[in-house]
Amino acid sequence: MTPFSRLFSGSPAPELRTATSADAPEMARLHAGAFHRGWSAEEFERLLAERAGIAHVLAVPKGKMLGFVLSHMVPPESEILSIVLDKGAQGRGHGRALLTHHLGRLAALGVTASFLEVEAGNVAALALYRRAGYGEVGRRKGYYAGPDGAADALVMRRDF
Repeated sequence: MTPFSRLFSGSPAPELRTATSADAPEMARLHAGAFHRGWSAEEFERLLAERAGIAHVLAVPKGKMLGFVLSHMVPPESEILSIVLDKGAQGRGHGRALLTHHLGRLAALGVTASFLEVEAGNVAALALYRRAGYGEVGRRKGYYAGPDGAADALVMRRDF
C-alpha cells in the first residue's frame, strides 16, 4: 500500500517487529490456516524460547497479525522454518517486506547463508523466494504429505 492510498483508506500501515512468546497463539492460528498440519501455540513458544530461534511479525499497529517468519539461526547459517501471511494480506507486497526485514536482521546477526524448504508446486512462494535471491540447491521427493498425496520439497539457498 502506498502512502497516498493509506491517506484515503483510513487504515494504518502494518508494522514489522520481533516476535515474542505472546505472539505464539496468533502464529499458531495463521500457521494452521496455511498448512496441512499446523503447529500449536506451545510449539511456537518453544521455538521462540530457543536461543537459535528468531522470528519477525507483520501486524497492524495494536491489532491483527498479518504474517510472520520464523528461522533457526546458528551463524553463519540459518534456516527459515516457516513464513505465513494471512490470506487477506497476500498479493500486496507484505511477504516481500516481511522476508526482506527478516533477512536484514539475520545478516546483522552474522548470518551469511539462509536455507529453506518449499513445496515444489507453491508458485507464489517460489516467486517470492526467487525474487529475494534464493536458488534451488536440492529436492526431497515426496517430502510433504497432504490430502492429495505427497509433494516434493525444493531446498533453496540464499547467500548474503
